[in-house]
Amino acid sequence: MEEEEIVDERVHDVKLKEELSKRYLSYAMSTIVARSLPDVRDGLKPVHRRLLYAMRQLKLDPKSGFKKCARVVGDVIGKYHPHGDSAVYGAMVRLAQDFSVRYPLVDGQGNFGNIDGDGAAAMRYTEARLTEFAIALMEGLNENAVDFMDTYDGEEQEPVVMPAAVPNLLCNGSSGIAVGMATNIPPHNLGEVADALLYLIKNPECETADLVKFVKGPDFPTGGLIIADQKAIVNAYETGKGYFRIRAKWEKEDLGKGQYQIVVTEIPYQVVKSKLIEKIAQLLEDKKLPLLSDVRDESAHDVRIVLEPKNRSVDANLLMEHLFKQTELEIRFAMNMNVLSSDCVPRVMSLKEVLKEYLNHRHKVLIRKSQYRLDKILARLEILSGYLVAYLNLDEVIRIIREEDDAKASLIAKFGLSDNQAEAILNMKLRNLRKLEEEEIRGEFDELTEEKNGLEALLGSEEMRFARLAEEINAMKEKFGKKTPLGRRRSQFADMPEDVDVPIEVMVEKEPITVILSQKGWIRSMKGYVPLGDEFKFKEDDALQLAIHAYTTDKIILFDTSGKFFNINASEIPSGRGFGQPVRLMADLGVNDNVCAMFAFEKGTKYVVASDCGHGFVIDESHILAQTRNGRKILNLADGENAAFCKKITGDMVAVVGENRKLLIFKLEEIPTMARGRGVGLQKYQTGGKMSDMQIFKEEDGFCYNRSGGVANEKELLTWLGHRAQVGRLVPFGFPKSNKFFKE
Repeated sequence: MEEEEIVDERVHDVKLKEELSKRYLSYAMSTIVARSLPDVRDGLKPVHRRLLYAMRQLKLDPKSGFKKCARVVGDVIGKYHPHGDSAVYGAMVRLAQDFSVRYPLVDGQGNFGNIDGDGAAAMRYTEARLTEFAIALMEGLNENAVDFMDTYDGEEQEPVVMPAAVPNLLCNGSSGIAVGMATNIPPHNLGEVADALLYLIKNPECETADLVKFVKGPDFPTGGLIIADQKAIVNAYETGKGYFRIRAKWEKEDLGKGQYQIVVTEIPYQVVKSKLIEKIAQLLEDKKLPLLSDVRDESAHDVRIVLEPKNRSVDANLLMEHLFKQTELEIRFAMNMNVLSSDCVPRVMSLKEVLKEYLNHRHKVLIRKSQYRLDKILARLEILSGYLVAYLNLDEVIRIIREEDDAKASLIAKFGLSDNQAEAILNMKLRNLRKLEEEEIRGEFDELTEEKNGLEALLGSEEMRFARLAEEINAMKEKFGKKTPLGRRRSQFADMPEDVDVPIEVMVEKEPITVILSQKGWIRSMKGYVPLGDEFKFKEDDALQLAIHAYTTDKIILFDTSGKFFNINASEIPSGRGFGQPVRLMADLGVNDNVCAMFAFEKGTKYVVASDCGHGFVIDESHILAQTRNGRKILNLADGENAAFCKKITGDMVAVVGENRKLLIFKLEEIPTMARGRGVGLQKYQTGGKMSDMQIFKEEDGFCYNRSGGVANEKELLTWLGHRAQVGRLVPFGFPKSNKFFKE
């Protein structure tokens, strides 16, 4: 009975929905605040902050020796960050990679991976220490510059945020995926960020567009060319979101005798070089780069990818434009400046907001450091003033110490000293009573008094504090700015390139093919020109609908029963021994619509489009190319009417035949040219009558309607010659029972 009561007391009824919401929210906030988003003040996530602090505690400054990474990782996970060692080591490795981080925070010794995507050696083999940039980031930790908090086990203390003498968030960027949000901040040039900070100090009411004059754009560690117009850059920094196009940097090397090769010296940020070369090699193997002969990787420490053109007549710009479209030689970097503000609220910030948050943080750090120094000076001045009292009354001080039982109390009573002053006098060594020591104390007292006055003035004037911040920023700029090898700008800017229309002939090797479309909508291609009268293999209950000869460089035009034109690249049509793939995967045909005509696109040609009810018009090639998979609506249809014909104009006469076996021949000029519409009547039928077929031919040649020949001269044509929209006369003897004109 007692056991049951105990169990009842420990069991609580809760609503599953509320409990799940509460726990998921806790998980989401933990991910956002303590894992994925950087702090706007120091640009660090908790794992990076703890890693740097642990290295500082191990005294791994730039002038000391290296220590094993395993030692550092052990301290981090044991004291500050209770997570997996591989995650901590992975973060450490990235901070040491000069191709991943613009201003490395860790100086690595050993194998820390490379731009080819090779991983770092195990942590027991590698060594590391801090860089000067990381030291600047933590400058002031011993001067009460920031708050500290207990570690997860309460045994140690760690900084809540770094003092950040360098604007790490913008300089090194950050990326991460949290719950329901993400961040992706590109690295920037420290010299440019420093100039923007100095301008913001002098002009706090300025606009983001003014700051973009200094922060011209990202500065990626791997260089490359940034392509974006000024308006897009300003908009990206105003909203905190935007895109930057990054292209590889290349040059043309002359090999003599008219021959050349292209050398890529810089690739876009975060592109794995080995995978990039594999992609180019695969495209070469698939014959999708007919202008390229070979690709080689001649890289050592620097990137050097050699591209050999097919021949000396190949245009280098055209070749590179094609590669930019096909490979990661050009990427789009999506900027999303989503960060934790100083009050730990995640939000997307503009460039101005990020810089302001940083300045406010540095302002608070300056106040705290100044107050800390002032407190130290006041404490020291108190002691020094006590020493001076002792020197002025040295004989009396010695007498009191020798004769009085409570020397400390007597000193306080006699000279009005504080407890600290009396204690300091009693602790003085006899050697300090010499005259020289007195002079040194008086000099130190005067110096500290002067410094105290300066600090009190600084703490009492906001203008002086921001002037001091400007001095610190200038010193930072001098140390890490563009005049240094580390600080020079790596990514250059290029104008928006003209949209070069890379012809399909460049993208695909020209080869003859036969395109086959089945009645159930499966499309495929076969190499070479297969006779269209051959029996092709299809799935069960399927048969041939249409077959044409084309080239792999052609655009294949489809005309469906809803009156829409679609176009697909012949090179994208699956080939091989299979049955192909449904044409609806390549063009968004309606559920109840079917393809009624298929042909290869030709420039300068015209077509007659018509419905099964005998209405149509002439259309030229400029109106049949669709821009999207949804197609282009051309022929308007009445209820119960379907598009049925699209005939290439190869003559000046039109022959139409209806289901009633009436044939009508008239001049093509009677059909108007339109861009879209229902058209005009081509042949008149009784209610419900349909058109069976249509043929276009030259008047002098006549036309063929069966295997034995057909109408061949002007006299025979007169029997059926008329004007459009007439009924026509019965077909000649021998006309096919299918009511279709004979096609060779």
